[in-house]
Amino acid sequence: MNIKAVIKGIEYRNTLHTELKEISMESFDINAAPSNFLLKFDKNKLAVSKWVSPKRTRSYPYERVYNTLSATKKITIIPVVKDEGKTGDRDFIQWDTIALMSLLDVYVILAYYSDADKRITTKGKAKITNQKFDNQYIIQKIKEIPNYHSSALHWNLKQAKNLEEIVKKVKTNYAKIAKKTGVELKSEQGIDNFLIRVQTGIDEFMKFSRTKAQEAQNREFVTTQPKEALSTSSKAKITIKNYLGGLYYFTVDEVKKSKNTLQLIEAKHSKSTILPSKGDIKDGLIKMILYTNLEDIYVDKKAVEVQPILKLTSTKIKSHYDSSRNKLKLVSWCEIHDLKTSQINFLNQLIAEANENGFRVIIEQA
Repeated sequence: MNIKAVIKGIEYRNTLHTELKEISMESFDINAAPSNFLLKFDKNKLAVSKWVSPKRTRSYPYERVYNTLSATKKITIIPVVKDEGKTGDRDFIQWDTIALMSLLDVYVILAYYSDADKRITTKGKAKITNQKFDNQYIIQKIKEIPNYHSSALHWNLKQAKNLEEIVKKVKTNYAKIAKKTGVELKSEQGIDNFLIRVQTGIDEFMKFSRTKAQEAQNREFVTTQPKEALSTSSKAKITIKNYLGGLYYFTVDEVKKSKNTLQLIEAKHSKSTILPSKGDIKDGLIKMILYTNLEDIYVDKKAVEVQPILKLTSTKIKSHYDSSRNKLKLVSWCEIHDLKTSQINFLNQLIAEANENGFRVIIEQA
């Protein structure tokens, strides 16, 4: 099934965000900072998150961004390229990552690593680890944002147009890292090819990124992830277009159709605990933010309505719960599963967020 939809704007109230630790700009080091925090300097308070890879499926970066969304000004720091060495992975930033952050009104700082250490794996392979951002560059870019009076969208477009400069710094710094560590990195040809795409302009970068995203979407479409436990095999591709023409390629974990209503189900699974981790659930909430703001939704050129659902599963679950039903059932469900007070509070907040934003939470046995 191929779903096409439009997002014209984002309206969403998040309540599950973690209280951010406050950090002062004095002696600030992005590499020592937590994954999301509140940065104070002069009269500014900026909510900042950082990614450890440009690839969206590594280390749940959406959770980090989610925790900053209630702030007035939000920044996320993303490495343009991450190379772990010849025997490791190498990931590149995609245009649609930048565009998605723009939709969420998050200012993106496109960054590069300037230092790293050597690591020998259990199989005796050499990789680089503990990669560090150029802290002075990050500080410089952060200080520009309070004085930038246009939207995150305009800032992000401007950063994307200057991507060539960052990619050149990526290449230079990885050459230094390779020399320092003695670890052979992947061929520079890959970065050179990426640089060519960037130099050609944003349109070519967008086209190249979308090709990669579509390839990833096609791979995910036929793959069941370890953290999915689906009741059907009915995955679907969804392509979301924003008012600027930006395209986002996702795979819906599970879809169920009833008359003209299509359930879009984001599934999160845990093997060892009653509930998936908070990070995993918040990662799923980013999809809920998108799905609750879809308009002009079509399946095979036929208009449909959608019902977004966040489904939590575990082999340890004994009974079914659906947030669209009587609230008292949640109380009995928690008693049956002997949940801790912190888990009950988290679930209550999650259900409240679901009710306020128009999606359902289903909890059931895998």
